[in-house]
Amino acid sequence: AMSTKKKAGSLGCGWIGLLAGSLLLGLAAVLFIPWNISGLVSHPQPAASYAEALQGIEALRAQRPPGALQPICEVQFLTHGQKAARSIVLVHGYTECPQQFLALGQRYYDLGYNVLIAPMPHHGLAERMTDEQAHITPGDLVAYADQVVDIAQGLGEHVTMLGMSGGGVVTGWAAQNRSDLDLAVLVAPAFGLRKVPTLLTTPVANLYSLLPNSYTWWDETAQEKYLPVYQYPRYASRALAAYLRLGSAVQQQANRRRPAAAKIVVVTNANDEAVNDALTGHLVQAWQVHAADLAAYEFPASMGLVHDLVDTPGQPTEPVYSKLVELSRGSPE
Repeated sequence: AMSTKKKAGSLGCGWIGLLAGSLLLGLAAVLFIPWNISGLVSHPQPAASYAEALQGIEALRAQRPPGALQPICEVQFLTHGQKAARSIVLVHGYTECPQQFLALGQRYYDLGYNVLIAPMPHHGLAERMTDEQAHITPGDLVAYADQVVDIAQGLGEHVTMLGMSGGGVVTGWAAQNRSDLDLAVLVAPAFGLRKVPTLLTTPVANLYSLLPNSYTWWDETAQEKYLPVYQYPRYASRALAAYLRLGSAVQQQANRRRPAAAKIVVVTNANDEAVNDALTGHLVQAWQVHAADLAAYEFPASMGLVHDLVDTPGQPTEPVYSKLVELSRGSPE
């Protein structure tokens, strides 16, 4: 009898262990599936005229009360006073603001473009130590992408969008979803982080979304004195998750269908130590499978460029600006 009871107890423990193991495996499998991205949908409402685009820009400016943003982080609009042959939207990186692209924007303005540089949601605040950046969501970024492309339709006959790092992910979304985009240029897009193995990018994004937010200094020594003054001196785990999840949404869509933009240019940096270019490569391959009009360029490692190609103190900008302008100056269709 005792032997029978021991066997029954052993079998019970075995089933419990099997069930626990199955649950753990199921949880692990779920971590590899991007969470809460199926509802991310583009809702285009393109401006029908230059006047309507101006109204859209005023609406952008009115989203924040006076003084909430650093003055150099306000919406930057370089205009020729009427609808131009070309317009361009420049999308700054995560923790940056429009000042990052102002010098490059001037290049495009001098070439005849109307230029729009708008702060991404929760960026450019006068309070650099704000916790607001932790509230960035993929939905915020999708709405922003639609809003700036909508405005650009009234600013130019042919519309280009160029985004850097996190802004490159937002531009990738627009490339996949906006058929009224003539050219999308993704510069060092942050579809993954160099410090996170490719296979673990989705689990990390999911866990960052689930766990309490945490902050990391860009420079542990400088901390809140980090320069330039228009950048946030720290980054939030929840915000990183938002960009990574949006990147997963772009990849899923690209696996299923051709991107909507007429043409795409993907620019990477062989010396980049911040982002995982393998994930960018996966996206490029998916677009190629669907016969997208796609070009790719990589800045050589010999140039010694850091991740922020367009606005790093002490790093020469002339060769970078010239190449980006060259890559984005294809003749309009």
